[in-house]
Amino acid sequence: MTITSDLAPRRLRDIFGTFASGLTVITGSTAQGPAGFTCQSFAALSLEPPLVTFSPARTSTTWPALRDARSFTINILPALQQHLAGQFARSGADKFAGVSHGPSPLGNPVLDQALAWIDCELHAEYDGGDHTIVVAAVRHLDARNDARPLLFFKGGYAGLAPAERLLEAAG
Repeated sequence: MTITSDLAPRRLRDIFGTFASGLTVITGSTAQGPAGFTCQSFAALSLEPPLVTFSPARTSTTWPALRDARSFTINILPALQQHLAGQFARSGADKFAGVSHGPSPLGNPVLDQALAWIDCELHAEYDGGDHTIVVAAVRHLDARNDARPLLFFKGGYAGLAPAERLLEAAG
């Protein structure tokens, strides 16, 4: 292994990208209508009390509207919904065009195709450099069991192989 202290943004992105993460779409109901953005920096934070965290870019134009709404829903994307990750990552477009959704208990959009959804209220925000670290209190949640998660790895989409295939490859 080569040791390097190269901390250039491109190098950081390449190295950080070797950690596979799930993909979410954070949605909310705002004064201007439904809003949402793609976010890969999501994690469970605490079981007691139930808290999650995610980190929108400081350049996000959607996060300030969701922050003002004080509640939002985290939609965890399944493997076959790569197009939703791309659609909600675009700026200036109607992100909900052609996207089926219904209301969460807090009134936020829950994407019909979501693998799971977590209805939240804003708990706290912290400075995270070029991102904002959001801590959210979980209020409602649900999941389906008929799909695998969509993953992001080394700058592209990936999915989980069925356990049987992993065992065959190892054996």
